[in-house]
Amino acid sequence: MVTKKTTKKTKTATAPKAKKQKAKEETRSARKKSATTRSAAPAGKAGRTKTTAGTGKKPAPVKRKASADKALVKFDPLQRYLAEISDYNLLSRDRERELAIRVREHSDTDAAYELVTSNLRLVVKIALEFQRVWMQNLLDLIQEGNIGLMQAVKKFDPYKNVKFSYYASFWIKAYILKFIMDNWRLVKIGTTQGQRKLFFKLKKEKQKLIDQGFDPKPKLLSDRLGVSEREIIDMDQRLDGWDVSLDAPLKNDSDTERIEFLSTDSTSAEDRVAKKEMETLLHEKIAEFRTHMTERELDIFDNRIFSDTPVTLQEIGDRYGISRERVRQVEKNVIKKMREFIRREIPDFEAYTEGATTE
Repeated sequence: MVTKKTTKKTKTATAPKAKKQKAKEETRSARKKSATTRSAAPAGKAGRTKTTAGTGKKPAPVKRKASADKALVKFDPLQRYLAEISDYNLLSRDRERELAIRVREHSDTDAAYELVTSNLRLVVKIALEFQRVWMQNLLDLIQEGNIGLMQAVKKFDPYKNVKFSYYASFWIKAYILKFIMDNWRLVKIGTTQGQRKLFFKLKKEKQKLIDQGFDPKPKLLSDRLGVSEREIIDMDQRLDGWDVSLDAPLKNDSDTERIEFLSTDSTSAEDRVAKKEMETLLHEKIAEFRTHMTERELDIFDNRIFSDTPVTLQEIGDRYGISRERVRQVEKNVIKKMREFIRREIPDFEAYTEGATTE
């Protein structure tokens, strides 16, 4: 009887412990299940990936099939613009004159709009001439050229026997050239004197070698111009390379090619810009040189050296009480000092003038 009672007591005592143990196991199982579910869920806003409980491993990424219609397509603003303006028809001479009269006499905005849109291709053609010089975003030049085109529409006189496109081309070039001059100094042609020399002389030297029967290879040009072959190659690419493929069609269903926008003008844009830049720089330096001269030297400089109708040596001599020979000596000295000043202040000047004399 004693033994039975003890066994019964033991069973009764262990029953609550078994229940507690079972409850703990159920709780652990629930927590584990919850953690596993959370780790399989997508990452939150912060982009953090939670690991699977107890393993320390990241869940395998879910592979999603890319949708064909949602694939990214590269957007080319220039291509899009050229495609759009190719839709505008060119005007006949009579239609052009009719619209120009409506603009001049009645300030007709619809007529002005038609004149502008029908000549947008002219702007692109001119902008492409300057692209090899600007070597930046072509759309910048097109934008400035469009402003010039709108100015031409305002100023055009239809009663003069001048074609509008011819008249407008001057305004377009003026605005593009002004933009380049305002935003791009001569130093940007190259960072060294050798590179700037290349800008003025490379094309002329290549042509000279061709005329002499030589193949203008970078090595030969390098020896002739005194710069490295690498500089020859880089500058050649900058002068001759285009940022767009000129043979590419403007759009899929068009036969018009970009090359049709090119001008047949024989004067290169880079030569015009270089000439304008050098003239501006030269005027600035001459004005600076004038400040270093005496009153007598300045008189000789203005009335002898830089005058379209120079006075005689005797007249200058009489003003200052000196002989004609002395005036000649002073004049010669002023010219010598000016040349030295220009060579010192504009290292590229001789390269530019040498190139100009070969034309």
